[in-house]
Amino acid sequence: MTAQNIEYIRVGAYFVVTILLIVFLYSYAISMWRRQRKGLRDYEKYGDLAVNDSLSDELVEPRTTSKKE
Repeated sequence: MTAQNIEYIRVGAYFVVTILLIVFLYSYAISMWRRQRKGLRDYEKYGDLAVNDSLSDELVEPRTTSKKE
């Protein structure tokens, strides 16, 4: 392999990884938007965690405890 071939492989790998990361980012954002729209999760409450972070504040979601035996 020559240095030019290695450079082509490196550029190609960089391009493929960049495209995969962009697809992952947008798919995650779309899934969050769908969950917010369906009412499954309210992400505005999570945004308020930076302001309301005291131990006496309300929980964002109710706790579910399950014992695995």
